[in-house]
Amino acid sequence: MKRRHNKKELLEKRRTLRKNLTPAEAFLWKHLKAKQLEGRKFHKQHSIDHYIVDFYCPMEKLIIELDGQVHMDPTSREYDDRRTKHLEILGFTVIRFENKMVFDNLYSVLEDIKANFNRNI
Repeated sequence: MKRRHNKKELLEKRRTLRKNLTPAEAFLWKHLKAKQLEGRKFHKQHSIDHYIVDFYCPMEKLIIELDGQVHMDPTSREYDDRRTKHLEILGFTVIRFENKMVFDNLYSVLEDIKANFNRNI
């Protein structure tokens, strides 16, 4: 069986990303870590195939991506779309939030995340 999660060749990149979270990632992580959100365990900077996702909940097969300014240009959007399609084909649900929304409306972001629980069961 082909290994899809946390491939060894991405270990250093994942470590670097975990140590250098964006402000929005760090802020959201405070509310996701230690099973704070309805008892769901989340991982930060988890890799699936050759992609590293911001947050992953294995129980729900749920991926959360936070998008900053870099994601707004057409080339980045095209890459993000390709990436999302690949992950959805593998059976994952991918939801995206702009960084600004995490800071401006955290309650709504957390409610949207919870609304995606039990979709892949």
